Amino acid sequence: MDFSRFTTISFDCYGTLIDWESGILPVLRAVLANHGESLPDAAILELYGEFEAEAESGPYQSYRKVLHAVVRAFADRFRFQASTAEIRSLDESVRTWPPFSDTVAALGELRKRYEIAVISNIDDDLFAETRKRLDVDFSAVITAEQARSYKPSLDNFQMALRTLAISPDRLLHAAQSVYHDVVPARSLGISTVWVNRKSARPGIGAVRASAAPTSEKQPDLEIPDLASLAAAAITRTQD
Repeated sequence: MDFSRFTTISFDCYGTLIDWESGILPVLRAVLANHGESLPDAAILELYGEFEAEAESGPYQSYRKVLHAVVRAFADRFRFQASTAEIRSLDESVRTWPPFSDTVAALGELRKRYEIAVISNIDDDLFAETRKRLDVDFSAVITAEQARSYKPSLDNFQMALRTLAISPDRLLHAAQSVYHDVVPARSLGISTVWVNRKSARPGIGAVRASAAPTSEKQPDLEIPDLASLAAAAITRTQD
């Protein structure tokens, strides 16, 4: 990949920059345990991905409400009544979700050479709390709340291109989710990096598996973490 042709790198946030599995799993394990249920972590993440996508697919609602819907969907699936505190437990945990250990340093290195942006399925106020943990200035932050839609909607990426005032060929988008990010970004002519982070559900994580044809799911580059992206970008721009 010729990194020199990009002026900007955009990132998905949760699952890519932020270790959301470390937040999602303890909360949902606890909710299930409260009602005598137990599931392997991979099964929890698979259900989370399905329930989240279902909640995001209808008329726009805040991500807080999406997370409430996820907990209610677990309750419906396992036939228990979730308490108000349990329904709110996921959204209240978002502010505590930590960056991956390589995130802050990698963003700092990339920021020296590129404009960097975030395109995230999140509410503005929830991201404001996360942003404090990332220790970097973003050129733009595009949230689902601003776009009034959730990735994989193309609207979110088109809003990012307008906000950044660049053409698709100048943007590189990095993300953990093939379903939410790689497929729609590629369809707009945006180059993509699949950040295939380690997960309790390898290769997919806490998202819906993409049903797109294989040819539409192929990223321009696959890496295991953000440190690898920073190293590749720096090395290839210096060549």
